[in-house]
Parts: sequence; C-alpha cells; structure tokens
Amino acid sequence: MKLLVCISKTPETTAKISFTEDNTAFSKEGVQFIMNPYDEWFALVRAIELKEKHGGTVTVINVGTPDNDIVIRKALAIGADDAVRVNADPASANFTAHQVAHYAQDKDFDIIFAGKETIDFNGSLVGPMVAELLDLPFFSYASHLEVEGDTKTITCDVEGGIEVLECSAPCVISATKGLAQQRIPNMRGIMMAKRKPLEVVEPVDVSETEKITHLAHPEGKSGVKMVDPENMEELVRLLHEEAKVI
Repeated sequence: MKLLVCISKTPETTAKISFTEDNTAFSKEGVQFIMNPYDEWFALVRAIELKEKHGGTVTVINVGTPDNDIVIRKALAIGADDAVRVNADPASANFTAHQVAHYAQDKDFDIIFAGKETIDFNGSLVGPMVAELLDLPFFSYASHLEVEGDTKTITCDVEGGIEVLECSAPCVISATKGLAQQRIPNMRGIMMAKRKPLEVVEPVDVSETEKITHLAHPEGKSGVKMVDPENMEELVRLLHEEAKVI
C-alpha cells in the first residue's frame, strides 16, 4: 500500500494564547509546538499499522517553514518512511489543501490520511478540500478502518451513532479517536529518523479567497447560579431570559 499522511504543527495544549500584528496573527513567543494530536495519534499510527500488516510505504507531508522539521522528524521516528515539506508558511486551509493535492496528484496513493481537525483552528477543512481537489471519495471522522485487498471498510462517527461504509477506490480519510492508539518513538526509531529522506519542495501559487481580519479570545465563563430545587419558576425564568435556551 502507498499511504500519505498530512501532518501539521500546533501549539501545545496548555500553551497560553496571545495575538500580534493588530490581533490578526497568533503570537509564537514563548509557545511550545507539537505535532497535531489527531494527525499523530490516529492518522499516522493507523497508516503505519496498515503498512506493517499489508506492506508498502508511509509518506508524511507538511506545509510549513524549516522550524517544522522537528515535528516531521518525530513522524519519521514513529515509523513513517519518508517525508515532504512544502516550503511555505500556510495562510489558510485552502492554501494547505492545494499544496497537498498538487503533490499527491500523480503519486497514486491508496489512502490519504488527515486528522479530523487541528487543535488550534478546529476547522476540519483540509481533508475534504484535498478530496475535492483530487476528485476522490472522502470519509469524515473515521474511528475504525480495515483493508482487505482493494476494499476499505470504514466506520465513521455520525450524529447519534456510527456509519459503516465500503470503498474500493483511492480515498481521503479524516481520523478521529479510536482509529489507532498513540505510539511513542523508541531510541531506534529516533536514530533512524535522522537518516530518512525529507524532501523540501516549493509551493504552487494559490489564489486566496479569504484572510484573517481579527482574532480574539472567547468570552470568559460567568459564575454558576444556584437555584433552589423547589423554585421551578425561577429556574424557568433564568433559562428563558438569561440562558435563552427555552
């Protein structure tokens, strides 16, 4: 099997978020970065498991600047065979998806994996955009995947339950919890990662249709209001007038 995994770099989950450039850009000062957990724990590891079972190769692709190489090397240490970095600072999901699709268009990958979302923007956009650009089937929020021959059986999380689908064509899958279990790079993997190929390619031109005009923190949570369980009229009033849920 020939597998491609999209990986991204995100702030560590406990990072303190602040903005710069008149609240239009994320400030990287003092922030530690990691591989996006959905890309690492589920998409990458499931691809490696499939390679171990069926044979083949796992390539990881990242759109980013040279300081992303440390994250890419971790993916190689976990078990990817080689890596590609598109040498650009991505301005949008649209830009990233076009770079991935351009690289993959003539490589005949059996499956292209992406995490269901990044933990910084939570957009869930790159996976479906890549599928659209390559005219491939897309399976969102996959929590289980089995491959037998050319047939891929994919379990996707849907509202209120699960959906089980089959596909015999190359496809794009966004990975969520349950697809695989996290792997920790061992010393042998870390040493081998230094010798694995990391290809750097230049980006293709993309016509951007959007831009960030303002970033802001969400409003802080208000205090909890306690209501006497005997005072149902007050509870109904608060739900209707303040919470506005009834």
